[in-house]
Amino acid sequence: MINMPCVSPDGKPTQMGIAKLNALKSGPLTPKELADATGHPMFRVRSGLRELVSAGYVKQVDDKYELTPHGNELVQ
Repeated sequence: MINMPCVSPDGKPTQMGIAKLNALKSGPLTPKELADATGHPMFRVRSGLRELVSAGYVKQVDDKYELTPHGNELVQ
């Protein structure tokens, strides 16, 4: 299986991570909504969100995810 992380070892978002950040630019989304918006499978969305949260680009609010100020800087 090919590993397609959302955050590279140097802490910067990968192409897949940027796609998720761009989808969140319009506002908070559930993992299902994010999967629909990006076309990525749910397992990739969930693992990617964990990485993006750990890196400080995204935060969880209730059942949705939204950009942090740090994440928002990347999609302006």
